[in-house]
Amino acid sequence: MAQKFGNGRWVQDGFLDNRVEGTVVGTITFAAIGPVNVYLRGNFKGEIAGTLIEFRNSRFEDEDLAGQVIGDMENPQLGDVNLMSFDPHPNLAPHPYIEWFSIRKNHYRIELDPADAWIVTDERLAELDRQSQRIRASLAGQVTAKSVREDSEWV
Repeated sequence: MAQKFGNGRWVQDGFLDNRVEGTVVGTITFAAIGPVNVYLRGNFKGEIAGTLIEFRNSRFEDEDLAGQVIGDMENPQLGDVNLMSFDPHPNLAPHPYIEWFSIRKNHYRIELDPADAWIVTDERLAELDRQSQRIRASLAGQVTAKSVREDSEWV
């Protein structure tokens, strides 16, 4: 089973930027861990493709148990996008869905309530753009050849 971060409650907030084709960079804040930078190969799907999104989880809980369960996750998160969309499946109600595989082949998934994520507007774009550029520059050299997904160890 994929790590769903305590059914999503251990994900506080963050942003993800897919404005450079083939990469998603950003920062996600987790309970007990804090901010984790992300650099993934791949793209958003559907209506969010090529955009910068931001999210704030209305169900966030900063629990001590989070540290025991996710405290050893890779930091930064490097890997491959599996699916990132606001409408991930035709048989489900639309909702923000963020799923990736780390270089260590761990599988991570975040599902949020529809109102908890949005495409960033111009007023926040400049601030988050600087952060995206910093993350992209600092982590680009650590992500090289496309990782191969074999029998993944699902966290």
